[in-house]
Amino acid sequence: MLSAQQLEAYITQNLACDYIKVLGDDGTHFEAIVVSPEFVGKNMVKQHQLVYAALGERMKAEIHALSMKTFTPEAWLKLKGND
Repeated sequence: MLSAQQLEAYITQNLACDYIKVLGDDGTHFEAIVVSPEFVGKNMVKQHQLVYAALGERMKAEIHALSMKTFTPEAWLKLKGND
């Protein structure tokens, strides 16, 4: 069974992340927040595709569901500034 920490490691091995947090406790369903400079200039669909690409075949085998929120570093700073 896959852990949230393993999923974080898989993503960061293949995608530059300024911040990442993955939650999930059943081994197949996860929620993630991913902040990456690689998202700059890309719409949300393209950002999500980069995360899926970072996970590769794991999305077809080990991960049943991944809900994610993706942000550029600038968008993340603006969001966190409003907290």
